[in-house]
Amino acid sequence: MTPEYINPVAWNQAVGLARHSCARIFRDGGTPSDALAAFGLAVPDVAALDWSRAVGMIAEHLCRPPARRAA
Repeated sequence: MTPEYINPVAWNQAVGLARHSCARIFRDGGTPSDALAAFGLAVPDVAALDWSRAVGMIAEHLCRPPARRAA
């Protein structure tokens, strides 16, 4: 389900990239927490984490606007 505040085209692209990345990590014997770590995301409760939730979290991270940096 696409969040309302995200462009649907950007969401589809982000989900596709997240699925592709997670598939490669899964193929190499990784876990969903490894996939989140590859994108620099903090791992929440490991017991409740599965591949579909990891894909959604990565897609949300990719659609997030870049953080502003101080000069």
